[in-house]
Amino acid sequence: MNFNSLFRKKSANVILQEGGDGESHGLHKVLTVRDLTFFGIAAIIGGGTFSAIGNACYSGGPGVILLYIICAIACGFTALCYAEFAARVPVSGSAYTYAYVSFGELFAWIIGWALLMEYSIGNIYIAFSWSGYFTNLLDGFGIHLPEWLTINYKAAHQAFIENKTGEGFLAWSMAPQLGGLRIIFDLPAVMVNVFITWLVYKGTKESRNFSNIMVMIKLIVIVLVIIVGCFYIDIKNWTPFMPNGFGGVMGGVSAVFFAYIGFDAVSTLAEESKNPQRDLPRGMMYSLIICTIVYIILALVLTGMVTYSALGVSDPLAEIFKLKGVKWMLFIVSIAAVVAMTSVLLVFQMGQPRIWMSMSRDGLLPKRFSAIHPKYKTPGFATIITGLVVGVPLFFTDENFVLDFTSIGTLFAFVLVCGGVLMLPPQKNEDYTEATKGKFRLPYINAKYIFPSIIITALSLILYFVPEFFTNQFHITQENANTNVPMLVFFILCIIMTVLSFLKNLSLIPVLGLVSCCYLLTGMAGSNWIWFSIWLSIGLCVYFLYSRSHSKLNV
Repeated sequence: MNFNSLFRKKSANVILQEGGDGESHGLHKVLTVRDLTFFGIAAIIGGGTFSAIGNACYSGGPGVILLYIICAIACGFTALCYAEFAARVPVSGSAYTYAYVSFGELFAWIIGWALLMEYSIGNIYIAFSWSGYFTNLLDGFGIHLPEWLTINYKAAHQAFIENKTGEGFLAWSMAPQLGGLRIIFDLPAVMVNVFITWLVYKGTKESRNFSNIMVMIKLIVIVLVIIVGCFYIDIKNWTPFMPNGFGGVMGGVSAVFFAYIGFDAVSTLAEESKNPQRDLPRGMMYSLIICTIVYIILALVLTGMVTYSALGVSDPLAEIFKLKGVKWMLFIVSIAAVVAMTSVLLVFQMGQPRIWMSMSRDGLLPKRFSAIHPKYKTPGFATIITGLVVGVPLFFTDENFVLDFTSIGTLFAFVLVCGGVLMLPPQKNEDYTEATKGKFRLPYINAKYIFPSIIITALSLILYFVPEFFTNQFHITQENANTNVPMLVFFILCIIMTVLSFLKNLSLIPVLGLVSCCYLLTGMAGSNWIWFSIWLSIGLCVYFLYSRSHSKLNV
């Protein structure tokens, strides 16, 4: 095997000829910067807002707003790196295509495989959360579905084993049996996946119109939640600010980061954008800024209305108004949650087929994945397969596993995107002509002295305020190994990037993006890394058994 062939790169010019600004593949160019911003908001504000935020507040207390700020900064740097790639290579492949240009084919495949975790597997969690709010909404109308049709099999079995009374125990006890096998599955989650798959299959314009309406509805309702909630805030609930210390704040990293997943999905819509090199970067940044402000205010309202210990539930926005006796808000919150998470399902379900379409164009997947429907002008086959990838696991997995699994895969993709920008040749001022005006350019800030200064300042502050920090980190025992090893690797990375920044005059923004995303990875549990390694190994097997030999660069 030729080792160098694993890192063969694809020219940006070739990619642009195959897709991007070209019309050869027949995708409808109908999206404006407003549409892209709305798609970003549609993808971001969903399960992370109406579900995962509860676990984050339960773990970190009011101090969780610090984690939202940290994640926003990391995502902000990453969004700028996505924007740089989107401006240079405006095609549908998102981070997969960007890695193909900067790192080469093997890393492109790895990042494409990781994005499968973000979009398709992430939609499994959203579908489960959607089902919970939809079931509550039906109950409000006096319609009650049997418990064995509103919960997944794994959760019901676990509840029965633990003898835990509630929905799961009832589902296991009351479920009909077929040949000794209990029939238990989440019917609403399955049905919404079928509906979203059909809508995405029908066309981008239809999806856009539906998404824009849902975004307006959920933003109005969230503003209403904040306004009403402000009248019930008791500032005593904000004390202590970090009840479980900073470790408790970082314990919510999977939930908080999951709340930001989605802004990058905008980059998969490049070939359906009217002016992708100008509008894609703006759409990503606008949606990220708007959602960050919403998250911080919402977290303060939640932790101010009730004590943080009451928020460890799957429907925290409904729970706070239930505890306060504001029953009329329960109905509104349930409607908003259903609308919000439907829009997230829609955007993610649009993103995955377009990544597979790009991979198929490169020969890494069978040709059927890049087939465009002659009438609807969408990647029809890839859309149907995406629906199956989301739908089938709904019958045998649960939301907690999916949440952690999705976050670590997405962070891994973000790290490669930031690193990929560092691999790109810098754009010179003389390249900025009349033809390129209005297109995004990542500002170059020399990290030679700035990044080392940031690292030295950060280390000094840690030594001053938390003198025992490094002693605890370097004293690895069997009990704390899973916690400390990632942090030690992170410190080594910081030293390496400090040296490279000084010697190579690296660009500051992608360096900060890479380091901040790696820091968030240190908050992932050891079990998450094990599952991610298994997933990655499966992906590498697929690459070496099929994709490498079928690649169009295999000449």
